[in-house]
Amino acid sequence: MSDFLMKPKIDYAFKEIMMDEKARIGFLSAVLNLNPADIRKTELLNTSLRKLHEDEKQGIVDVRILMNNNTEIDIEIQLSILNVWADRALFYPAKMYTDQIRPGQDYTVFKKCVSISILDFVLFREDPEFYSCFHIREDSRQTLYTDKMEFHVLELPKLPPELIDGSSDILLWAKFINSERKEEFDMLATKNPYIGSAYEHLQVISQDREKRREYEAREKAIRDYNQGILEAEQRGREEGRAEGEAEAKIHGIRILITDNIEEKVPKEKTLAKLQKHYNLTESQAEKYYIEFAKKNL
Repeated sequence: MSDFLMKPKIDYAFKEIMMDEKARIGFLSAVLNLNPADIRKTELLNTSLRKLHEDEKQGIVDVRILMNNNTEIDIEIQLSILNVWADRALFYPAKMYTDQIRPGQDYTVFKKCVSISILDFVLFREDPEFYSCFHIREDSRQTLYTDKMEFHVLELPKLPPELIDGSSDILLWAKFINSERKEEFDMLATKNPYIGSAYEHLQVISQDREKRREYEAREKAIRDYNQGILEAEQRGREEGRAEGEAEAKIHGIRILITDNIEEKVPKEKTLAKLQKHYNLTESQAEKYYIEFAKKNL
Protein backbone atom coordinates (compact mmCIF):
# COMPACT_ATOMS: atom_id res chain seq x y z
CA MET A 1 0.00 0.00 0.00
CA SER A 2 1.31 3.47 -0.94
CA ASP A 3 1.96 6.07 1.77
CA PHE A 4 0.45 8.74 -0.47
CA LEU A 5 -2.17 10.93 1.21
CA MET A 6 -4.19 13.66 -0.45
CA LYS A 7 -4.03 17.14 1.03
CA PRO A 8 -7.45 17.97 2.51
CA LYS A 9 -7.17 21.61 1.52
CA ILE A 10 -7.22 20.70 -2.16
CA ASP A 11 -10.91 21.19 -2.90
CA TYR A 12 -11.26 17.81 -4.63
CA ALA A 13 -10.04 15.99 -1.53
CA PHE A 14 -12.17 18.08 0.84
CA LYS A 15 -15.30 17.41 -1.22
CA GLU A 16 -14.56 13.68 -1.04
CA ILE A 17 -14.06 13.84 2.74
CA MET A 18 -17.42 15.58 3.10
CA MET A 19 -19.05 12.55 1.47
CA ASP A 20 -18.56 10.86 4.86
CA GLU A 21 -21.53 11.82 7.03
CA LYS A 22 -19.69 11.50 10.34
CA ALA A 23 -16.96 13.81 9.03
CA ARG A 24 -19.63 16.28 7.85
CA ILE A 25 -21.31 16.32 11.24
CA GLY A 26 -18.01 16.75 13.06
CA PHE A 27 -16.82 19.59 10.83
CA LEU A 28 -20.14 21.47 10.95
CA SER A 29 -20.48 21.08 14.72
CA ALA A 30 -16.97 22.48 15.19
CA VAL A 31 -17.43 25.49 12.89
CA LEU A 32 -21.00 26.30 13.94
CA ASN A 33 -20.28 25.60 17.62
CA LEU A 34 -23.03 22.99 17.90
CA ASN A 35 -23.33 19.78 19.83
CA PRO A 36 -22.91 17.00 17.24
CA ALA A 37 -26.01 15.32 18.72
CA ASP A 38 -28.05 18.39 17.67
CA ILE A 39 -27.17 17.77 14.01
CA ARG A 40 -29.82 15.18 13.24
CA LYS A 41 -29.38 15.05 9.49
CA THR A 42 -27.01 16.37 6.80
CA GLU A 43 -27.76 16.07 3.11
CA LEU A 44 -25.41 16.91 0.25
CA LEU A 45 -27.14 19.13 -2.31
CA ASN A 46 -26.53 19.93 -5.96
CA THR A 47 -23.62 22.39 -6.10
CA SER A 48 -24.97 24.22 -9.17
CA LEU A 49 -27.18 27.11 -8.13
CA ARG A 50 -30.29 27.89 -10.14
CA LYS A 51 -30.17 30.45 -12.97
CA LEU A 52 -33.37 32.46 -13.47
CA HIS A 53 -32.13 34.30 -16.58
CA GLU A 54 -29.86 33.29 -19.45
CA ASP A 55 -27.45 36.16 -18.79
CA GLU A 56 -27.34 35.58 -15.02
CA LYS A 57 -24.00 34.54 -13.50
CA GLN A 58 -23.82 30.80 -12.88
CA GLY A 59 -23.03 29.88 -9.28
CA ILE A 60 -21.20 26.61 -8.60
CA VAL A 61 -20.21 26.04 -4.99
CA ASP A 62 -17.64 23.56 -3.62
CA VAL A 63 -19.81 21.79 -1.04
CA ARG A 64 -23.48 22.49 -0.38
CA ILE A 65 -25.21 20.89 2.60
CA LEU A 66 -28.75 20.95 3.97
CA MET A 67 -28.58 20.53 7.76
CA ASN A 68 -31.59 19.49 9.86
CA ASN A 69 -33.81 20.49 6.94
CA ASN A 70 -33.66 24.15 8.00
CA THR A 71 -30.14 25.42 7.23
CA GLU A 72 -28.31 25.54 3.90
CA ILE A 73 -24.53 25.65 4.10
CA ASP A 74 -22.00 26.58 1.44
CA ILE A 75 -18.41 25.51 2.10
CA GLU A 76 -15.74 27.06 -0.11
CA ILE A 77 -11.98 26.42 -0.24
CA GLN A 78 -9.78 29.08 -1.83
CA LEU A 79 -6.03 28.54 -2.04
CA SER A 80 -5.02 31.50 -4.22
CA ILE A 81 -5.21 35.09 -3.04
CA LEU A 82 -8.48 36.68 -4.10
CA ASN A 83 -8.93 40.27 -2.95
CA VAL A 84 -12.65 40.25 -3.74
CA TRP A 85 -13.26 37.12 -1.67
CA ALA A 86 -15.81 38.80 0.62
CA ASP A 87 -17.90 39.75 -2.42
CA ARG A 88 -17.68 36.24 -3.84
CA ALA A 89 -18.50 34.65 -0.48
CA LEU A 90 -21.57 36.90 -0.23
CA PHE A 91 -22.77 35.97 -3.71
CA TYR A 92 -23.20 32.25 -3.00
CA PRO A 93 -25.36 32.35 0.17
CA ALA A 94 -27.34 35.26 -1.27
CA LYS A 95 -28.03 33.13 -4.34
CA MET A 96 -28.91 30.11 -2.18
CA TYR A 97 -31.29 32.32 -0.19
CA THR A 98 -33.20 33.67 -3.19
CA ASP A 99 -33.29 30.23 -4.81
CA GLN A 100 -35.49 28.95 -1.99
CA ILE A 101 -38.63 30.86 -2.93
CA ARG A 102 -40.98 30.19 -5.84
CA PRO A 103 -43.82 32.28 -7.27
CA GLY A 104 -46.82 32.23 -4.94
CA GLN A 105 -44.84 31.32 -1.81
CA ASP A 106 -44.48 33.61 1.21
CA TYR A 107 -41.30 34.56 3.05
CA THR A 108 -41.69 31.88 5.71
CA VAL A 109 -40.09 29.38 3.30
CA PHE A 110 -36.64 30.89 3.76
CA LYS A 111 -34.06 28.69 5.46
CA LYS A 112 -30.95 30.00 7.17
CA CYS A 113 -27.95 30.27 4.83
CA VAL A 114 -24.40 29.85 6.13
CA SER A 115 -21.14 30.56 4.33
CA ILE A 116 -17.95 28.78 5.44
CA SER A 117 -14.76 29.98 3.77
CA ILE A 118 -11.53 28.01 4.16
CA LEU A 119 -8.74 30.27 2.89
CA ASP A 120 -5.06 29.54 2.34
CA PHE A 121 -4.29 33.26 2.41
CA VAL A 122 -4.76 36.09 4.88
CA LEU A 123 -7.97 38.03 4.37
CA PHE A 124 -8.00 40.20 7.51
CA ARG A 125 -4.44 41.42 7.94
CA GLU A 126 -5.03 43.40 11.14
CA ASP A 127 -6.63 40.48 13.00
CA PRO A 128 -4.35 37.69 14.27
CA GLU A 129 -7.15 35.16 14.89
CA PHE A 130 -7.49 32.36 12.33
CA TYR A 131 -11.27 32.06 12.80
CA SER A 132 -13.90 34.77 12.34
CA CYS A 133 -17.69 34.69 12.42
CA PHE A 134 -19.94 37.45 11.05
CA HIS A 135 -23.65 38.20 11.45
CA ILE A 136 -25.87 41.04 10.27
CA ARG A 137 -26.13 43.38 13.28
CA GLU A 138 -26.94 46.98 14.14
CA ASP A 139 -23.71 48.99 14.29
CA SER A 140 -23.90 50.61 17.73
CA ARG A 141 -26.26 48.40 19.78
CA GLN A 142 -25.22 45.11 18.12
CA THR A 143 -28.87 44.07 17.78
CA LEU A 144 -29.17 41.07 15.48
CA TYR A 145 -31.07 42.13 12.34
CA THR A 146 -31.66 38.57 11.17
CA ASP A 147 -30.17 35.16 11.86
CA LYS A 148 -30.94 33.97 8.34
CA MET A 149 -27.40 34.59 7.10
CA GLU A 150 -23.98 34.20 8.68
CA PHE A 151 -20.39 33.95 7.52
CA HIS A 152 -17.51 31.89 8.92
CA VAL A 153 -13.92 32.38 7.76
CA LEU A 154 -10.92 30.15 8.49
CA GLU A 155 -7.54 31.63 7.50
CA LEU A 156 -5.07 28.74 7.42
CA PRO A 157 -1.85 30.84 7.36
CA LYS A 158 -2.77 32.18 10.82
CA LEU A 159 -2.85 28.75 12.46
CA PRO A 160 -0.51 28.39 15.46
CA PRO A 161 2.49 26.12 14.78
CA GLU A 162 1.77 23.89 17.78
CA LEU A 163 -1.35 22.64 19.53
CA ILE A 164 -1.87 23.02 23.26
CA ASP A 165 -3.93 20.91 25.64
CA GLY A 166 -7.61 21.69 25.32
CA SER A 167 -7.38 23.02 21.75
CA SER A 168 -10.82 23.77 20.33
CA ASP A 169 -12.45 21.43 17.83
CA ILE A 170 -12.41 24.13 15.17
CA LEU A 171 -8.64 24.51 15.62
CA LEU A 172 -8.20 20.73 15.32
CA TRP A 173 -10.23 20.69 12.12
CA ALA A 174 -8.33 23.63 10.66
CA LYS A 175 -5.04 21.88 11.45
CA PHE A 176 -6.36 18.70 9.84
CA ILE A 177 -7.35 20.54 6.66
CA ASN A 178 -3.93 22.20 6.55
CA SER A 179 -1.97 18.99 7.25
CA GLU A 180 0.20 17.22 4.70
CA ARG A 181 2.19 14.61 6.67
CA LYS A 182 1.00 11.27 8.01
CA GLU A 183 2.34 12.07 11.48
CA GLU A 184 0.11 15.13 11.68
CA PHE A 185 -2.97 13.21 10.54
CA ASP A 186 -2.28 10.38 13.00
CA MET A 187 -1.96 12.80 15.92
CA LEU A 188 -5.11 14.77 15.07
CA ALA A 189 -7.17 11.61 14.54
CA THR A 190 -6.54 10.64 18.16
CA LYS A 191 -7.86 13.96 19.45
CA ASN A 192 -11.27 13.99 17.79
CA PRO A 193 -13.35 10.97 16.67
CA TYR A 194 -14.94 12.92 13.82
CA ILE A 195 -11.51 13.87 12.50
CA GLY A 196 -10.60 10.21 12.93
CA SER A 197 -13.48 9.30 10.60
CA ALA A 198 -12.38 11.97 8.11
CA TYR A 199 -8.83 10.60 8.22
CA GLU A 200 -10.04 7.06 7.57
CA HIS A 201 -11.99 8.31 4.56
CA LEU A 202 -8.95 10.27 3.38
CA GLN A 203 -6.83 7.12 3.50
CA VAL A 204 -9.40 5.19 1.47
CA ILE A 205 -9.77 7.77 -1.30
CA SER A 206 -5.98 8.29 -1.41
CA GLN A 207 -5.57 4.62 -2.42
CA ASP A 208 -8.24 4.81 -5.13
CA ARG A 209 -6.37 5.09 -8.44
CA GLU A 210 -9.13 6.92 -10.29
CA LYS A 211 -9.69 9.41 -7.47
CA ARG A 212 -5.95 9.94 -7.18
CA ARG A 213 -5.74 10.79 -10.89
CA GLU A 214 -8.58 13.29 -10.51
CA TYR A 215 -6.97 14.75 -7.39
CA GLU A 216 -3.57 15.13 -9.06
CA ALA A 217 -5.18 16.76 -12.10
CA ARG A 218 -6.90 19.26 -9.81
CA GLU A 219 -3.72 19.89 -7.83
CA LYS A 220 -1.81 20.48 -11.07
CA ALA A 221 -4.48 22.89 -12.30
CA ILE A 222 -4.18 24.89 -9.05
CA ARG A 223 -0.37 24.84 -9.26
CA ASP A 224 -0.42 25.97 -12.92
CA TYR A 225 -2.87 28.74 -12.10
CA ASN A 226 -0.73 30.00 -9.22
CA GLN A 227 2.38 29.88 -11.42
CA GLY A 228 0.57 31.86 -14.10
CA ILE A 229 -0.41 34.52 -11.57
CA LEU A 230 3.17 34.66 -10.25
CA GLU A 231 4.63 35.06 -13.74
CA ALA A 232 2.07 37.74 -14.61
CA GLU A 233 3.03 39.66 -11.46
CA GLN A 234 6.73 39.32 -12.31
CA ARG A 235 6.11 40.55 -15.86
CA GLY A 236 4.17 43.47 -14.44
CA ARG A 237 7.03 44.37 -12.10
CA GLU A 238 9.60 44.06 -14.90
CA GLU A 239 7.47 46.14 -17.27
CA GLY A 240 6.93 48.70 -14.53
CA ARG A 241 10.65 48.82 -13.80
CA ALA A 242 11.47 49.23 -17.49
CA GLU A 243 8.83 51.94 -17.82
CA GLY A 244 10.23 53.72 -14.78
CA GLU A 245 13.77 53.58 -16.15
CA ALA A 246 12.57 54.93 -19.51
CA GLU A 247 10.75 57.81 -17.81
CA ALA A 248 13.86 58.61 -15.75
CA LYS A 249 15.98 58.59 -18.90
CA ILE A 250 13.64 60.99 -20.72
CA HIS A 251 13.56 63.24 -17.67
CA GLY A 252 17.37 63.33 -17.58
CA ILE A 253 17.59 64.10 -21.29
CA ARG A 254 15.10 66.98 -20.92
CA ILE A 255 17.00 68.47 -17.98
CA LEU A 256 20.34 68.26 -19.82
CA ILE A 257 18.93 69.97 -22.92
CA THR A 258 17.07 72.76 -21.09
CA ASP A 259 20.03 73.46 -18.78
CA ASN A 260 22.43 73.63 -21.74
CA ILE A 261 20.11 75.95 -23.65
CA GLU A 262 19.78 78.27 -20.64
CA GLU A 263 23.57 78.29 -20.27
CA LYS A 264 23.90 78.95 -24.02
CA VAL A 265 25.95 75.80 -24.62
CA PRO A 266 26.36 75.23 -28.40
CA LYS A 267 23.91 72.74 -29.88
CA GLU A 268 26.68 70.51 -31.23
CA LYS A 269 28.21 70.19 -27.79
CA THR A 270 24.81 69.35 -26.22
CA LEU A 271 24.18 66.67 -28.86
CA ALA A 272 27.57 65.14 -28.13
CA LYS A 273 26.75 65.02 -24.40
CA LEU A 274 23.43 63.35 -25.11
CA GLN A 275 25.05 60.67 -27.25
CA LYS A 276 27.71 60.03 -24.64
CA HIS A 277 25.62 60.06 -21.45
CA TYR A 278 22.46 58.35 -22.76
CA ASN A 279 23.90 56.09 -25.44
CA LEU A 280 21.93 57.79 -28.21
CA THR A 281 22.54 57.87 -31.93
CA GLU A 282 23.09 61.24 -33.59
CA SER A 283 19.57 61.22 -35.05
CA GLN A 284 18.00 60.31 -31.66
CA ALA A 285 19.91 63.10 -29.92
CA GLU A 286 18.79 65.53 -32.63
CA LYS A 287 15.16 64.47 -32.24
CA TYR A 288 15.19 64.97 -28.46
CA TYR A 289 16.96 68.30 -28.81
CA ILE A 290 14.35 69.63 -31.23
CA GLU A 291 11.46 68.36 -29.05
CA PHE A 292 12.68 69.86 -25.76
CA ALA A 293 14.15 73.01 -27.31
CA LYS A 294 10.68 73.91 -28.61
CA LYS A 295 9.15 73.38 -25.14
CA ASN A 296 11.86 75.63 -23.66
CA LEU A 297 10.99 78.55 -25.89
